[in-house]
Amino acid sequence: MADIKRIVVSLPDSLLKEVDDIACLECRNRSEFVRNAMRFYIKELKRISTMEKMKNGYLEMAEINATLAEIGLTADNETFLGYETRLAECE
Repeated sequence: MADIKRIVVSLPDSLLKEVDDIACLECRNRSEFVRNAMRFYIKELKRISTMEKMKNGYLEMAEINATLAEIGLTADNETFLGYETRLAECE
């Protein structure tokens, strides 16, 4: 790994024990565990941010989509009524 920096992190004993227990189960050292945890956390933050942006976009588009659907239904109904009228005239 290029450009690795050493940092100091303070953890409560209980959290350090959990980290050590999981790292041991996964045959990893603390550094690997912390790197993976940080990557996972950053990835999760990005995922949550993307989901929030999508949710806001869908909410913003809801009124526009409802209006477009109403226009489409109205046009379909007018077309259908015109078709029925032409059929009735042919009889």
